[in-house]
Amino acid sequence: MPSTTPQYWVIVPAAGVGSRMGADRPKQYLPLLGKTVLEHTLTRLSALPMIAAVVVCVAASDPYWPSLSVPAQVRWVEGGAERCHSVLNGLRSLAAQAQAEDWVLVHDAARPCVRSADIKRLIDSLQQHPVGGLLAMPVRDTLKRADAQQQVSATVERNGLWHALTPQMFRYGALRHALEQALAAGTLVTDEAQALELCGAKPLLVAGHADNIKITHPQDLVLAERYLQQQATGD
Repeated sequence: MPSTTPQYWVIVPAAGVGSRMGADRPKQYLPLLGKTVLEHTLTRLSALPMIAAVVVCVAASDPYWPSLSVPAQVRWVEGGAERCHSVLNGLRSLAAQAQAEDWVLVHDAARPCVRSADIKRLIDSLQQHPVGGLLAMPVRDTLKRADAQQQVSATVERNGLWHALTPQMFRYGALRHALEQALAAGTLVTDEAQALELCGAKPLLVAGHADNIKITHPQDLVLAERYLQQQATGD
């Protein structure tokens, strides 16, 4: 008999090349305080006691993944051309184990500073929610819309705007259906919440911390190092 208690699964899309870093390897494999960025991320996710398994989606013939030291509950599958393809591959790899009402947390490989307390708050906040949701931060800065010449074309009202973070957490069945529907329609969604939105759902925004940065540019590595050190000392 299937378990009546939902399980928690994590999917980490890690098949991207991170071209904006200008490095000799994908950003998830860059060194950070004695480990790779991805090793920090997986260690943090695997430390959560409620997680049944972590599925990492890596590029075909990835030369870096085999050399990583990862926790026992981490497994891997081949990723896809875009994030949404990788996440769907990860979901399909869980088909024999996951139930429709299980929860799936999708987390960026290049977010090694996510706080365990934020993930736990996300999980607690969504227990009774009909859709699921994501960590996010309210927009604080003035936003400008640019034209093709990088000139300001408008100032965007920031009230009600949030920066989407990860993890994003949804029911296994609903997330898989939403991604399959989006791809069937030719829509390459940029995150899991968008896939649910296209189905008419309204994900919940759960406030996270600003140090949950996504490493995208070279200066982000320096910032991530500082954040990890601060978190380790409790500052």
